[in-house]
Amino acid sequence: MSVRSGTVPADRYGTRPRTTSRRTYWILGACAILLGGVVAWIGYQNFGTAPIQTQQVGFANLPDDTMKLTFEITRDAPDRPAVCIVRTRIRNGDEGGRREVLIPPGPATTQLSTTIKSSDEPVTADVFGCSYQVPEYLSKDLPPSG
Repeated sequence: MSVRSGTVPADRYGTRPRTTSRRTYWILGACAILLGGVVAWIGYQNFGTAPIQTQQVGFANLPDDTMKLTFEITRDAPDRPAVCIVRTRIRNGDEGGRREVLIPPGPATTQLSTTIKSSDEPVTADVFGCSYQVPEYLSKDLPPSG
């Protein structure tokens, strides 16, 4: 039995599997690019520039385990009220106190000061985060809009 070089008997080894067409590769490539675009857009939405940015200006210890925090807030929508959560830290790094601060509509950049009561002697204070989602119990202090 002689077999030509480069060929194999089909009954011994079976037939070659069908190769994937170019059209299938183009469709898979387009799906991969589309999926990559969706992931990039979601990442930008979650990790892009924050609508509210803060910067700590200073803090000072006050009597009775209280700390005064001064911070600056810059908003992309100054016509909307915002809320910031500020906190103190005690010596071991735990959170000693927390407070919500209402920022009424006003200039795009505002400097605020607030006091935060702590459970122990505070060593530092910072802004934990800010949001335009003002809780209803804080929004009652806002002047009526319109």
